[in-house]
Amino acid sequence: MSKIRVGVLRGGPSAEHEVSLLTGENVLKNLPSDKYEAIDILISKEGKWPEMPAIDVVFNAMHGEYGEDGQIQTVLENMNLPYTGSGVTASALAMDKWASQKLFHQAGLKVPPAIMAEKTSPDPMAKPGFGLPWVVKPNGRGSSVGIFLVNDGKELEAALAGAFGYDDSVLIEKYIRGEEITCGILENFNGEKYFVLPVVEIVPPSNKDFFDFQCKYDGTSREICPGRFDEKTASAIQKAASLAHQALGCRDYSRTDMIVAEDGIYVLEVNTLPGLTKESLFPKAAAAAGCSFDRLLEHLLTLALNRKNI
Repeated sequence: MSKIRVGVLRGGPSAEHEVSLLTGENVLKNLPSDKYEAIDILISKEGKWPEMPAIDVVFNAMHGEYGEDGQIQTVLENMNLPYTGSGVTASALAMDKWASQKLFHQAGLKVPPAIMAEKTSPDPMAKPGFGLPWVVKPNGRGSSVGIFLVNDGKELEAALAGAFGYDDSVLIEKYIRGEEITCGILENFNGEKYFVLPVVEIVPPSNKDFFDFQCKYDGTSREICPGRFDEKTASAIQKAASLAHQALGCRDYSRTDMIVAEDGIYVLEVNTLPGLTKESLFPKAAAAAGCSFDRLLEHLLTLALNRKNI
């Protein structure tokens, strides 16, 4: 029986290029070789593709803009290639923090108060009508890229300049004090349409105010799975993750970042292509649920291949 040829798509013109390389490398190393032939498809930082080989399915190991915002999904749809992860619309919505916040709110989920600032606006320095501190972040980027904490109104200009370096639209959110958590969804697993993974509690190092890009990948944060929450709170967190996943129309898998505050659970964003590096949270949560990494990869590929046969 011939092996299934899997094109592992990684890299690309994204601020998360290096993280994508690591995710792709981990996928390439762990695909069961008895069933799959793994083919590395490395897209350069300039967006240049290699010559496309004949493949049966794409494992999308890309992150950030282009790879996770609906653009690469559109390319693959036009090529009539099945691929892992969410489709065009859900990917675009999830990458657009402002749009996804509105959908979360409509689904009954709690989100931080926020305003949008546009680089091309006559007054990009408009200040929000809610109190400090504020979190300034690019609207269409992921992986905590370009995020700034503003404790004083005088710091806003520098924070906006930094965030505008990544995107022309920037979100200014109310900083929510609480425990940082994340929770994954894996579709059609263990007999459940939306199988909810154990909650991961994130404890950044003491010198960090939040889970930023550096401590997300340098191993300095503590990641506790399952998180130290009572059953009622853990259940509410998992319900919020499932609702967020469905509100955006995601498919296959996702990971929702949230804050557990005194007044409830705040949804921050949904990652439609969670990192699959050695340091990544989704594989750790899957392992805690009894799903090994190679089994996780095979499950995601099976979901994609089943769409090919519909």
